[in-house]
Formats: sequence, structure tokens, C-alpha cells
Amino acid sequence: MEIFACLDLSDGQAARLRDICGADRLRVHGGFSDAAALESAFVACEVVFGNPPPAWLPESEALRWVQLDSVGFGEYRGLDWPALGRRVTVTNLAGFFAEPVAETALAGILALNRGIDRLVRLQSAREWVGDPLRAELRLLAGAKVVLFGFGAINRRLADLLTPFGCSIVSFARDWSAERLDEALAAADVVVGTVPETDATVGVFDADRLSLLKPTALFVNLGRGSVVDEDALAARLSDGRLGGAVIDVTVQEPLPPEHPFWACPNTILTQHTGGGTADEVDRKIEVFADNLARYRAGAPLVGIVDFAKGY
Repeated sequence: MEIFACLDLSDGQAARLRDICGADRLRVHGGFSDAAALESAFVACEVVFGNPPPAWLPESEALRWVQLDSVGFGEYRGLDWPALGRRVTVTNLAGFFAEPVAETALAGILALNRGIDRLVRLQSAREWVGDPLRAELRLLAGAKVVLFGFGAINRRLADLLTPFGCSIVSFARDWSAERLDEALAAADVVVGTVPETDATVGVFDADRLSLLKPTALFVNLGRGSVVDEDALAARLSDGRLGGAVIDVTVQEPLPPEHPFWACPNTILTQHTGGGTADEVDRKIEVFADNLARYRAGAPLVGIVDFAKGY
């Protein structure tokens, strides 16, 4: 069996992956001199670890399984999965980033409530404001929190919020617009962690954002498409929203002219929310576990259902 690794690896990580592959032949994408040779190697492989260019998948007759190194798979949704899915299984890293993303959400919420973002800027400017800031600071303790999406990330965040005594309302796949709107009107914090599906695109449009209190915080850690970015930027700029933590945007990298760069009380975490120093090593562990399952003919973990969008 031939296995293709389509992600950046250190020499040590590549060596570890070769040990895991054992007698199977491992091809690493960084070991080819040109794009044609790279693609040629890919189409000969039965198993892929990483996120290859979408156009390559239909070209490979040998391909049977792709282990993505991400949770998201939006770039592959446009492929002909009713046909391609008959021979290719795709698995993702569902749940893999729950801890770091939940901690990013908590860090951002606390930073905005306690004015840390502003204090860091004042420190850079060597400007002392002091006491006048005190009256503008808020507490997370006892806050009303709306969790839009209740997968691994927001379930972990709910655990992290427990010591703060927050009142939590969560919305899973069976959410209703009426119940969501009612919860948003009372919310102090809203956290979105949903994937991009037909049901989630544009959920937080201008009308729905207008339901939020001017002191509320909006946190988006799922997909940028869930929110009307122009409407969100306008509310932040006009002081009609308390602040935002934005990890994901429709266009990444965020263009220099995007209004989010200049929005007050806004923390842009640049899609780093799931990052950890041992991230690639942990991804290799997930692949190793699923590879053992694949070799044994056992069910794989994290199979993507393109018809459902998750």
C-alpha cells in the first residue's frame, strides 16, 4: 500500500510517520521537485494524510481514504460525492481542537470583559489611564451565555464556564429561530462554533445582530460565513456591541482593507484558536489510530458525511 502525507512535517515527524507506516510506502509531499511529480505520486496512493488539492481526488483511481488534518472540509464540498463517495472515504479531526479552541474563547471573553486588550495597547503607547477604565470593566461571573452549536468545542467551553456560574443556553442542530432570537436578546455572550452548512450560512445577519444588547460580546470560532461581517463590523464601530472575538473570517488571510482590522473592542485571533505546540504530533497520533483501523477493516473515526455537511 502507498501512503501520501500532504502536510508540513519536521524530519523527526516524518521519521515517526515512516515508522507508523511500516512496510507500506510513504511519500511526503515535500520530497518532490515539481508539481507534476507531486501529483503523479499522489494519484498512485491508496491513503492520504493531510489536505490535498480538491481537484486531485477525482483523478486518483487508487485513492480509498483521506485523513484530513483539519475539522473543516469546505474546499471538498463541491466534488461529486454521490459518485466519488462510492470508493473514497474522508475522515476529519472532529473534536480534535475542542480544548484549545474552548480556551481561546474563554481567554478572549475574559480579555474583553477585563479590558486586557485595551490595556495592552495603552502599554505599547506608554499611556497611563488607570482609574477611569475601572467603571468600564465587566465580569464573566453570572453572565448569560448563548452557545450556538453544541459539539465538542462548546461542550468543553460550557465546562470551563462552570466555575463562573454562567447561565448557559445551547443550540444544537435542531435549533429554532424563535428560541434563538429570544435567547440572543438576553445574552451577555454569544459563542458560535458551527460548521458551514446551508442551515448555518448567514444565521447572524444584520437583523439578528440587532437583537443583541450593546454590551454583549460576539465570539465566532466556527466558520466566518455564519455572520454578516459588514453588519458585525458596523455594530462594533458604532458602539452598538460590546466587543467580538473573531477567529474565523470568510476570506483568510483577512484582507488589509477589511473593516475588522479597525473595529474597537475586537480581538482577531487569525484562525489560531486550535493551535498548540504539539499539534502536528497529535494529528499523527490520530492518523496512526485510524490507519490501524483501516488495515484491520474496522470502522474509521471521524467519517465525513458530505450529504449532511458534517
